[in-house]
Amino acid sequence: MEGFSYHNIFESKGIQYIAIIIFFMVLIPFWLLLNKSNRIGNKIREGFGVLSSKILKLPQGLFFYRNHTWAYLEKTGNARVGLDEMLLHLTGEVRLESARKSGDQVSRGDLIATLSRDDRQLSIYSPISGQITDVNEVAASEPETLHRDPYGEGWVYKIKPSDWIAETQQSFLAEKAVAWSGRELTRIKDFMAGTSGEHHPGYAAVVLQDGGEIMENALSELPGEAWQKFQQEFLSIA
Repeated sequence: MEGFSYHNIFESKGIQYIAIIIFFMVLIPFWLLLNKSNRIGNKIREGFGVLSSKILKLPQGLFFYRNHTWAYLEKTGNARVGLDEMLLHLTGEVRLESARKSGDQVSRGDLIATLSRDDRQLSIYSPISGQITDVNEVAASEPETLHRDPYGEGWVYKIKPSDWIAETQQSFLAEKAVAWSGRELTRIKDFMAGTSGEHHPGYAAVVLQDGGEIMENALSELPGEAWQKFQQEFLSIA
């Protein structure tokens, strides 16, 4: 047609267009990968939840001990003994193995049970002295009971105490238990921040959520060395 001229834009600007196409070919997969990583991270956090003082139950009338056990004196004169909720939130689902049987005599500080997860374990020591009168077989055979109701159906032993008054002096009750729980969470938070970075660098961001909150089951992904350190720092009866 007269007065009409045709220009091939790919002859003049072909390199620029090719460069733009390549740029987007690289950018889009990278963007998708980044979003996928963020989604995975969010899913991990949602799955673990957050461990804070707001979700921990501290029933009135229970005596809490520094090694994350509790005791409650029944009208029968027997004391129910179990594990506190804070410890179970940290470990995730574990297998309870009783180390004593009904009729055994135990002293405060004696080994009474172990908590196992894969090849890692924690030792649990008795907070009180006395004679074991009953062992909760359900807590051992059905771990979900231990986690679902640690202060009710998830009790571990019943012990007839031989030195109840003296040994409860070293426990925390009511408001003192609440104050101790807050201090203990702070200690555990510091422990998790240091230990997760040392033994499992890629897990540090999951152990502590933005703002420094402890994630649910934070101890569950850490190696045996970390469990041993936790044992020494938090489960001593002294």
